[in-house]
Amino acid sequence: MKRYSLEHGEQVRLIGWASLKTCEHPELDLLYAIPNGGQRNIIVAKRMKDEGMKAGVPDLHLPVARGEFHSLYIEMKSPTLKPKRNGKGGVTALQASWHERLRAQGNAVEICYGAIEAETALTNYLNLK
Repeated sequence: MKRYSLEHGEQVRLIGWASLKTCEHPELDLLYAIPNGGQRNIIVAKRMKDEGMKAGVPDLHLPVARGEFHSLYIEMKSPTLKPKRNGKGGVTALQASWHERLRAQGNAVEICYGAIEAETALTNYLNLK
């Protein structure tokens, strides 16, 4: 199975979990996907780029302030890419640059290897005071 398919399945699972948890955390209703990944034909890709799509932007955004942070961005990765030791874990240089710049603007950024890690990241973030 391709890496994109695994990431897709994990993200779909996470969004389903978030929908179920809106009773506990209504803010999860604000969680949305940023459609930067995936294969597209050249016409659609150009159209999306012209509309402002930028490579490297994280996959999900929760525009809710918590603690010292303005919002939370989540970079979803396939669990198979989880680094063994000090590895990059599938994060490209462009993604790492976006993460750094988003953090510099007061946002939290989490790299999550699967839905379970992302569920934990969202729960921990929403529980910040």
